[in-house]
Amino acid sequence: MIHLPKSRDAWLSAHFKTTLKHELEAADAGQLPLQKGLALSSYVSEEPFSVIVIDATDDATIIRVKASILYTGIIAGCSCADDPTPLDTQTEYCELQLDIDKLSAQTRIILLAS
Repeated sequence: MIHLPKSRDAWLSAHFKTTLKHELEAADAGQLPLQKGLALSSYVSEEPFSVIVIDATDDATIIRVKASILYTGIIAGCSCADDPTPLDTQTEYCELQLDIDKLSAQTRIILLAS
């Protein structure tokens, strides 16, 4: 789980999507299930990722957000001594569901099936 207090506090304001985008993009990529979302490559690169908020709703206890993540994966060779294949990158895409607790701002993240 990650902690998104700025996004929780911005809920129902005109700045919610922008706040969530910036707060999530500032998080460590290792806290997101990006590795599980890879479709075209082997490993998540260390390059920055981009967040697009698709939808957001709430109930009494959580703010539920659907967001798309654009990030870069690495296509690695076999790592053999004579492997001439250089590391190559590939743009990846996945969708996440973020459940932000309204009290604690603790956020559960679920990788959505593509």
